[in-house]
Amino acid sequence: MQKLLSLTRKAIADYGMIQDGDKIAVGLSGGKDSVALLAILAAYKKFAPEKFDLTAINIDLGFADTDQAQVQATKEYCKSIGVDLIIERTQIYDVILEREEKSPCSLCSKMRRGALNGVAKELGCNKLALGHHADDVLETFLLSLIYEGRISTFMPISHMDRSNITLIRPFIYVEEKYLSGLARRYELPIIHNPCPQDKNTKREDVKNLVASLDEKYGCKQRMLTALFHPERNNLWDKIPTVKS
Repeated sequence: MQKLLSLTRKAIADYGMIQDGDKIAVGLSGGKDSVALLAILAAYKKFAPEKFDLTAINIDLGFADTDQAQVQATKEYCKSIGVDLIIERTQIYDVILEREEKSPCSLCSKMRRGALNGVAKELGCNKLALGHHADDVLETFLLSLIYEGRISTFMPISHMDRSNITLIRPFIYVEEKYLSGLARRYELPIIHNPCPQDKNTKREDVKNLVASLDEKYGCKQRMLTALFHPERNNLWDKIPTVKS
């Protein structure tokens, strides 16, 4: 846990993610990444120089076969670390089925994020923390490059004007393998995702691509270094047009 705390504290400091008086909502999907984020932020809060409040928000997408025993275990865990857990019931899954979307994951993500923002705003939170990690940074970069023809990835911190909430990602320096290790070692409660699209997405394809490239070339760390140190970029600039 100390390594994760150190990397998280560095990200918070590097990007000024947390200030005194912040009320931070953690988007708790139930997966290992978000539960680990809650655990680390709760631990960080005990010695952090910033004084802030922490709340967890879970968006129930409306799956009929969600394991309620796992949900109860998550409730008990949040109580044990002194964090309030708000569960927002929705029918997002039914809406997506009715629309028969070609890209259901994209719509689900937008609706889930909208629900998260709405609950966070109702609770008076000014920050929303998500469990995106270093692997997500790289995978998002490759998704944008391969499928959109853009050189882009998400920001460590960004402000959403519509909800007036600032989005923070304290795990940007943390690799996924360390979160898996933390979840196993501390037996963190996981709510398994019953979505039929789980593990059958473009992101999963890119995750497998990164794994195969790293196995063959040992290049994952170098790719992450390139993203975390933009001063190393040597993409060319066009010569300015001289007006006559």
